[in-house]
Amino acid sequence: MKHPSFTFVYECDGIRVTDCASSSEAFEASLTLTDSAVTCSVTAKKRISMRRFSLQFPFVYMADDRVLANGYQSWSTTREYRRGDTMPAITPIAKKKELFLLAGISGDCRFVEEPKKAGVFHSHCYTYVKNGDTLFFIGSLTERQGFTVFTHDMNGNVLTAAKDVEGVTLEAGETYRMFDLVYFTGGESDVFDCYFSEMGVKKPRIDHLSGYTSWYNYFQKIDEEIITRDLNSLDIVRDSVSIFQVDDGYETFVGDWTEPNPAKFPCGMGEIASRIHSKGYMAGIWLAPFNVQIKSRTYYEHPDWVIRYDNGKPILGVFAWGGAYTLDFYNEEVREHIRSFFNVILNEWNYDMVKLDFLYSQCMYPRLNKSRGTIMCEAMDFLRECCGDKLILGCGVPLGAAFGRVDACRISCDVDLKYSGKFYNKLGINNEIPSAQNAIKNSIFRRQLDSRVFVNDPDVFFFRYSNLAFSIPQKVLLAGINHICGNVLFVSDNAAEYRGVDVDALVKVFARSDFTVKDAYYEPGSDRDIVMELNRGGKDLTLRFNLFTGESNMGQILDIPTAR
Repeated sequence: MKHPSFTFVYECDGIRVTDCASSSEAFEASLTLTDSAVTCSVTAKKRISMRRFSLQFPFVYMADDRVLANGYQSWSTTREYRRGDTMPAITPIAKKKELFLLAGISGDCRFVEEPKKAGVFHSHCYTYVKNGDTLFFIGSLTERQGFTVFTHDMNGNVLTAAKDVEGVTLEAGETYRMFDLVYFTGGESDVFDCYFSEMGVKKPRIDHLSGYTSWYNYFQKIDEEIITRDLNSLDIVRDSVSIFQVDDGYETFVGDWTEPNPAKFPCGMGEIASRIHSKGYMAGIWLAPFNVQIKSRTYYEHPDWVIRYDNGKPILGVFAWGGAYTLDFYNEEVREHIRSFFNVILNEWNYDMVKLDFLYSQCMYPRLNKSRGTIMCEAMDFLRECCGDKLILGCGVPLGAAFGRVDACRISCDVDLKYSGKFYNKLGINNEIPSAQNAIKNSIFRRQLDSRVFVNDPDVFFFRYSNLAFSIPQKVLLAGINHICGNVLFVSDNAAEYRGVDVDALVKVFARSDFTVKDAYYEPGSDRDIVMELNRGGKDLTLRFNLFTGESNMGQILDIPTAR
């Protein structure tokens, strides 16, 4: 890496300043560049309110390079790009005032400038430039000072590392650690191993989960009868199942976690966990620990607990459920409330794993002189403290803040009950909308995280025939990608609907994968044809598929029939 230039955006004496020097009358930046690391700190000479600090490194991109654009959080689009590609931007319509909240509620458009032309791509927390079998990898060792955004300008031959420090004010004499970056060159496995070794993150405590989650067949329309029926239906593959997860719909309202709906779950959620345990499975349960539905008792009784704009209006953190606000976990009463419901769920009801969702909502806006990244890291620390040794499956979370704090993590957006997605998938409203196609590409291009920092949850796959608009080849493709790229393997089916061939397929997909991914890439000039070069037992295999149609040779690769 060559010595970078600087850009610092801040406010001083009431004036917005963009400074392109390493020092001024307001600050002094110190940078250390070694053959594998970059560290940088800023010391204020006057009171400054920071927004963004960037380092621009000269970097020569080759014509056949591929670069990784890692999305902001679990659901955000992630893939490799080539020089002639264009990174999708939020549609201009969605940027109008009345739609901007929808466009940005779960994404990064509040603090990241979108690319405006081909050959320019941004990536969160880490990225790489790949040429043949060799990667140049660069990543942030911590997001605790702020989210790190890398931008590749393949046209101008510049690699930028930027730190989102909006919301942080330094007093004269204070020093702020901006960057702790590391970079490596080598093979794919080597550079990712080096990255997490330098970060000091231990390998996950678990290596594989397979089983069931209720969401994608019934959504919130679950009850004791449905859950028990689907639990019993898994008896046909009992030896392949390790966990059974109850998803959203058991609670009376989102946020009232210890109040299961008595009409739907008269026996209570502790009894459901007991029934799951009687099968020999771990019991999992879903919750959005930072969110309270507008109609919830928790919000009605404690409106002062939620995060608010400066004008006093509550910040909407989630559009689902008719809208939900976000609890401020820095409030000590809120912290005690959260500790209390985790204690009930984990120790009284006796669940083994919690799926924690919509976590991004905690850090949507900086506050309390803390950046978004600082808030998210401290929020994840708090959740780990609350859950103790129980398993956490993170979801809807900026990935860098989850490293070392969760056991498993969603690395894709939600799938949809229709393979092609809904009409609004094509509108460009945001990069987090549910889509099987988006889930597949995220799973492929985040595969390297699996079993290094957590086990990958690529979201569910399906083999059922009702309440689903997938062809059999599309089902097999999704299941196969999950099997190869992840180790949290969930169906959301009533297995009693399965035919014999589906049972055999489920056993194969639930098993721990013995595939090695040698490479995966889009065919040059295509945004839908993907190739995966695989090895299994010393035999090289090539998977080819059309992302949009779902047509592939996955059936041959997995030996699963695609005709029924």
